[in-house]
Amino acid sequence: MTLFDSFDPDRRAVLNPEDFIEKAADFPETVVVTFKQQILDIMLDTCDCEKIAELDLGSDIPLYRLEYGEKPLAFYKTVMGAAGAVALMEEAIALGGKNFVFFGSCGTLSCSGFEVGSFVVPTAAYRDEGTSYHYLEAADYIEIETAGRTAEIMRELGLTFTETKTWTTDGLYRETVRNMRGRIAEGCGVVDMECSAFMAVAKFRGVRAYQYLYTEDHLDEIQWEPRTLGRVPRSASELYLKAALEIAARV
Repeated sequence: MTLFDSFDPDRRAVLNPEDFIEKAADFPETVVVTFKQQILDIMLDTCDCEKIAELDLGSDIPLYRLEYGEKPLAFYKTVMGAAGAVALMEEAIALGGKNFVFFGSCGTLSCSGFEVGSFVVPTAAYRDEGTSYHYLEAADYIEIETAGRTAEIMRELGLTFTETKTWTTDGLYRETVRNMRGRIAEGCGVVDMECSAFMAVAKFRGVRAYQYLYTEDHLDEIQWEPRTLGRVPRSASELYLKAALEIAARV
């Protein structure tokens, strides 16, 4: 058996989230998920939030409830990397989450031409991570079924964005020139670490996952450029959060 034979359609596993997590009463159906502490801090500073649960991935991760546009939302900060981020998503589904809005940074690929801080709506994700193969049959790409609706909402918000494929990889320090060239040739404009796995889980579990990205570092054959990686201005983070909450209010 290889990784590409890992998918088993059996709905029950040896360990399941519902084995130790009970569905919460009045849990918001729509869950907003960030990767950045700065964005979580902005939300806690500017929104009336109530801690309603904790997710567990080696340490307690608080999950908050807030009202946005009279719609109840849940919100938490996830971890980097498909395996851990998916484990937290599974726990949020077990609590009652049905719609998920993910937003985080991505790297731009050589010749893609994205300015730093650009909005990106991924339309398909290359499955260069291991987690998704436990949720769907093997394939190079997963199409993002919600991309059209995400793009529609962003147009309503007056945001400028680009639609492109993304290269999802868990090999952060193995994004080689050869592999980058292969993904560019297939139409990938950006690289991330979770998108394909989020979409695979959503399809398997029967929930909806929406995702947009914003560009930070740039992968180039000559020299990697960090650009705003790790030092995004607060004003930009406020815009990213606003976009996520507006999408969540509309799905």
